[in-house]
Amino acid sequence: MNHTLIAVGIFALVTASACAGLYLRKVLPEHHVSTASTDAIKLATGLVATLAALVLGLLVSSAKHTLDEVNGELVRNAAHIMQLDQLLDSYGEPAKQVRHELVGDYAEAVNLLSANNSADTDQLAGQIRLRRLADYQTRLMALPAADDTQRQIRAQAVQLQGQIVATRWLVLLQREGAVSVPLIVVLVVWLVVIFTAFGLLSPPNGAVICGLILCALSAAGAIFLILEMDRPLDGLIHISITPLRDAITHLRN
Repeated sequence: MNHTLIAVGIFALVTASACAGLYLRKVLPEHHVSTASTDAIKLATGLVATLAALVLGLLVSSAKHTLDEVNGELVRNAAHIMQLDQLLDSYGEPAKQVRHELVGDYAEAVNLLSANNSADTDQLAGQIRLRRLADYQTRLMALPAADDTQRQIRAQAVQLQGQIVATRWLVLLQREGAVSVPLIVVLVVWLVVIFTAFGLLSPPNGAVICGLILCALSAAGAIFLILEMDRPLDGLIHISITPLRDAITHLRN
């Protein structure tokens, strides 16, 4: 589901809960909004707000970690590709064809990432593409070696290609993110409780209503950031493709 629609839905739900609180303040009997009653509600709301803040901070940290980890893995992957290209270049004519295909495959993968949508990034997980990536390692192992130097180069190339394959799998496995949906649902329920209490404890004037709307917008925005960072390959907040494009430019020179 589109993260923007989810955030808008959360904003509408939280705002409606605040309005419900304001409405309850008007219709409830006086003793329900007495000083003793509101003090008890404030204490209970403070507990829920503390829990919500802790969970929100945990989710932001987890999503940011996922974004940084995938970005770091892809940058290392670009470095491995350039190292592998240099090794195959020094290997000579026997490695020319596989070197050319590796560069083309890498450029195609970067173009899919640049499209910045889930349909294109899902193509990176296609069985044909992944099988072809794994086949490069077999082809590198089969390269003829005329001396010890070529044998050492071949061994290093096979090792680098193995790391490239492992990185591709790691990134693909993390593309759906790690944030728990039930945890998001519980957080939204807590926000509804908190904003209902805010409305119940606040006088219904323009300043209060504007403040509650801004707070609801901030809460929905925080959840939007979490969902976006948790899917690092697509969306509004995603990894930078610039280092990968720089690697392609270097490979084609």
